[in-house]
Amino acid sequence: MSHFAVLLAGRMVPTPTLRAAIGGARVIAADDGIRHARDLGLSPELWVGDFDSAPEAPPIALAGIRREPFPRDKDKTDGELAIEAAIALGATKITLIGALGGPRSDHAFSHLVLALRYFRQGLDVALRDGAESAFPLSAEPRTFDLAAGAQFSILKFSAVRGLMIAGAKWPLRAVDLPLTSILTQSNEAVGRVTVTVMEGEAILLAQDDPAVR
Repeated sequence: MSHFAVLLAGRMVPTPTLRAAIGGARVIAADDGIRHARDLGLSPELWVGDFDSAPEAPPIALAGIRREPFPRDKDKTDGELAIEAAIALGATKITLIGALGGPRSDHAFSHLVLALRYFRQGLDVALRDGAESAFPLSAEPRTFDLAAGAQFSILKFSAVRGLMIAGAKWPLRAVDLPLTSILTQSNEAVGRVTVTVMEGEAILLAQDDPAVR
């Protein structure tokens, strides 16, 4: 499996858990996501974007990184371009770093949608920032090793059918929910959490263990 970490410009807490999750991964930075490289001890092999929010002078250790510039007026986001660059380089697994929190909620939303898109295309996709982690769901049961008591929610991007949650304070079994339901907000892990969505688009969003920050 070829694992790539894509650095995005949102919130990032350089926890031991986050570092471990991307250990050995090849790295691509998208625009201002380059600022996370130093804190994580990473050396991206490629830096893409329109560079409208990137630092004019990156740290000297990053100065020699190959850049692939794009015009500001384009029909793809910098994150999307970075993901596609990783795929072109052979990625089968992608971890999006700094994809969730940040100053612009629309960026976080677009990263969640991109994760669903590329997951449906067969990539192993996760979103992590050291404070939260997110994973697309499918009809194949997915199991997550969450800390006991960790809060998690199922974010829906469509109506869902056959939603099953095990290992949680509030389990569900073969439940159908419309898009507008918030029944799946703020659940709590009591063991290994397993989630299945037979039909529909959804993502598990979990709070990372604050004890490891």
